[in-house]
Amino acid sequence: MNTLKNFEAIFVVALGLACAATYVFDAKPVVASAPARSLPAQVASVAPDMQVVVVSAKRLNAAQKKQLLQDERKLLSNSTI
Repeated sequence: MNTLKNFEAIFVVALGLACAATYVFDAKPVVASAPARSLPAQVASVAPDMQVVVVSAKRLNAAQKKQLLQDERKLLSNSTI
């Protein structure tokens, strides 16, 4: 009967223990990976643990952008029918 009276306290304590266990078991050691070989030396030396995405693609000119947007609008208008 005493357990039913103190159920809220027991629940709060159990929740606190679950949160503490989450922090303990979820903490993984950070392994420093080797920097990518395609990155410039200055980027690799400044932030060796930061992930860097290198995009190698040509930029579209204004006419190509306009054509691409028109194609997307046409495709979207046909798909909503």
